[in-house]
Amino acid sequence: MLSELFFLIHLISIPVTNTSVNPERSTGVALYVGGWAISQLWLFWIAPIIGAVLGGIVYRFLGSNEEK
Repeated sequence: MLSELFFLIHLISIPVTNTSVNPERSTGVALYVGGWAISQLWLFWIAPIIGAVLGGIVYRFLGSNEEK
C-alpha cells in the first residue's frame, strides 16, 4: 500500500507542484535557493514528526490488540 501511495504522490503532485517527499532533499535545495525556500523548510521537518506521533497515538488506541 505504501508503494502505491508514493507512486501516486510522484505521478500527480511532482509534475503539478514540484513536490519533494524527502525532507533531506528539500533541505539541500532550500539551502541552495535561500530566501523564501528556507522560510518554508520547517514544514518538511515538522509535518513528518507530527504525523508519526499522531500515528503512534492512533495505533495505541485503535490498533493495539494487547490487553491492559
